[in-house]
Amino acid sequence: MAVTQLARKGRVNKTRSRQRKQQIKLNTAQPVIKNIDIEAIKLEFAAQKASSNSTTKKKSESEIETTTI
Repeated sequence: MAVTQLARKGRVNKTRSRQRKQQIKLNTAQPVIKNIDIEAIKLEFAAQKASSNSTTKKKSESEIETTTI
């Protein structure tokens, strides 16, 4: 018995294979993050938080002064 190939099915299979290979390639090509000083980042966030807290305190103190006058 002769075997015929379905052209559309063949294209679909090739497309799936190509897409799967492309996804694997993209997922494995992500750069690895190395040599990060975590403590420096924590200090940086703490400094930002401290500066934002001091500005909010200044605003609240000035609001209190204006309401008491």
